[in-house]
Amino acid sequence: MFKKLFASFGARKALPGASAKPYKTDELNLIYQLLFCDDPDLVKATPVQASLFGAAPDARVVQTIGEDPAEESRVRLLAWHWLRTSGQPIASREVLGIVVEVPLEEGLDALAAYADGSVRYINHTGSVAVFEGSPAEVAEQGKRLVHAAIPLAVRGAARNRMAPPAVGNVRFSLLTADGLHVREGTFSDIARDALSGPALQEAQRLLDTIVRQGTQPPA
Repeated sequence: MFKKLFASFGARKALPGASAKPYKTDELNLIYQLLFCDDPDLVKATPVQASLFGAAPDARVVQTIGEDPAEESRVRLLAWHWLRTSGQPIASREVLGIVVEVPLEEGLDALAAYADGSVRYINHTGSVAVFEGSPAEVAEQGKRLVHAAIPLAVRGAARNRMAPPAVGNVRFSLLTADGLHVREGTFSDIARDALSGPALQEAQRLLDTIVRQGTQPPA
């Protein structure tokens, strides 16, 4: 699924936040890092064949991938990331995903939704749920969450990824063409805020929808 993009990529240096390990296993920590779609080197650690990465990226090809609405959102995010780190000008601030992090005493809950309707959820217990555009109710709610997060991307400049938030806070990481935009605060602060409050509500609705998938009886 990442073939066209990785055919254009060479090796990249890991990002500052890529060393964070909020979970007990390397597998879960890799899944967590992949939520942010900002490090092709991490993707090479997955079953994707390393031969798909090229040694001489073509900026025009990569930009075409980033701009293509028919491409997977995560692929487009990796394309935009490569363009930024390669010094290419980025005029777009399109929001292609959001990662919601809620640290608990028992561990970290991380919920990611992307503009194409794909969704990832890592529970603090270590369980993982992956949805690739289905069922429809999960995909549609994931899109609603991304849409609700669009106003948050207008606040401030893009920034580097950080270690997970401290217990008591909730963090929204907006995954956009021009980089990472972050909104973090206590639950009460986030809920009261005119821009982040709607996104928090949609994130809760998405989590409720995911939980319902696990409690439905088999057909």
